[in-house]
Amino acid sequence: MVAVSNEADAALVRAIAGGDREALAQLYDRFAPSLMAVGCRILCDRTEAEDLLHDVFLEVWRQAADYDDQRGSVRAWVLMRMRSRALDRRKAAGFARVVSLEDRRAPEEPSATVEDPSLQPDREAVRRSLAALPPEQRVVLELGYFEGLSSSEIAARIDAPIGTVKSRVAAALLKLRGALVRQDASR
Repeated sequence: MVAVSNEADAALVRAIAGGDREALAQLYDRFAPSLMAVGCRILCDRTEAEDLLHDVFLEVWRQAADYDDQRGSVRAWVLMRMRSRALDRRKAAGFARVVSLEDRRAPEEPSATVEDPSLQPDREAVRRSLAALPPEQRVVLELGYFEGLSSSEIAARIDAPIGTVKSRVAAALLKLRGALVRQDASR
């Protein structure tokens, strides 16, 4: 089902490259909720995330011809654009806050907006796997992904040696990979 979904998404991007506004609207309807969740999580400001979402879809409109399905799915292409632009905005604004393990929680439930139901099993599997990680492992992944911090920046933020941060990241990724493979095999 994922391959069929990506083929349909790639067809939409090709149509967008040809100037099809309806295809852009369909792609927006399909991915806007996920992109908003990423934007809100990184920027901690819904208005900023909405503004960025608009900018990202303008980029998609302008650069649809640059999409290469050999490099990844449409979903990954638009999500990485959103994440990268959100991190850029966050850093440009000098956004930094001290984070304690108690302040970090498992990812929140997505907003009530309509999302592609075919993605729900994967979303739930990732959410469960992240929630099962020890807090000290989850926080280093979140700081790296949602705040775009390097290992040395994470070490400074959580006041831990860089070797400890790297060990936690490696252990967390290994646990996530194993949990997701097990969950995929049980389907």
